Amino acid sequence: MATPILKVVGLKKYFLSSGGFTGRNKQTIKAVDGVDFEIYPGETVGLVGESGCGKTTVGRTILKLYEPTEGNIIFEGQDIAHATKDEIYEIRSKMQMIFQDPYASLNPRHTVGEIIGSPLSIHTKMTKDEIKKEVQSLLAKVGLNPEHINRFPHEFSGGQRQRIGIARAIALRPKLIVADEPVSALDVSIQAQVVNLLDDLQDEFGLAYLFVAHDLSVVQHISDRVIVMYLGKIMEVAKTESLFKEPRHPYTKALLSAVPIPDPKLERNRERITLQGDLPSPASPPSGCVFNTRCWKAKDICRTTAPELLTVGSSTVACHFPE
Repeated sequence: MATPILKVVGLKKYFLSSGGFTGRNKQTIKAVDGVDFEIYPGETVGLVGESGCGKTTVGRTILKLYEPTEGNIIFEGQDIAHATKDEIYEIRSKMQMIFQDPYASLNPRHTVGEIIGSPLSIHTKMTKDEIKKEVQSLLAKVGLNPEHINRFPHEFSGGQRQRIGIARAIALRPKLIVADEPVSALDVSIQAQVVNLLDDLQDEFGLAYLFVAHDLSVVQHISDRVIVMYLGKIMEVAKTESLFKEPRHPYTKALLSAVPIPDPKLERNRERITLQGDLPSPASPPSGCVFNTRCWKAKDICRTTAPELLTVGSSTVACHFPE
């Protein structure tokens, strides 16, 4: 079996809240609370869950944009969880990120050439002319006009800006890219184009993706495996086809029941699961299984004992009473 390019073990990321107006009521926000998974070379792993579950925090912590509170981040056999700035600089070229907002992630004062070329000028010894040629080549690869190298971000549409962000991410030929909801801010008509572009680039460069998203139809299209998160913890991990066909965790089943089916007859007659109550606060998550306050299968053991991730069929599930 192939060696994972990334292995995450017991990853935790806690934030300290500001404490309100007086600053006295500070709380520990458990954004990510003990996460384990791996990603293999050339694989796309989808990371899904409702807003506030810790998806984006996982991605940013893996890339050391956030300092992990606890756990191991093993990239190509090296634990980088508590690596120094110099050590991170060495591997930064191999791990990149595509940000959610194509409007906020590009510096409005820099030209497209400067934005895409900055990683090359920092991490390589290429001359200015070589960088210019490479940037034009990258623009062509992501479907943009190489002659627009001197334009500014405001001169492009949202979809074009996201393509610029993708070009910047692949400039150093990384091995792993964290894509943080890369199509959620785009028109539906553009989303498919960007997803197909990511697919093509993966085939060309052998990229591995951690694809963070809340749109399950996009995740189903692009992912090889899917990780389902809820309140900072992993609920289920499975191959995409298996997860969408036979969800094992009640939360996964509820998530999939919310995805509309493009057939009016099926849509009217199918079972729709509505979760009761609100998402608990990550500052004071429920004891036992974090999903027990909204789960229709919850028993006493669910309120006292946190379930471990165990293999059920072709899935790995954290549930005392899996489907």
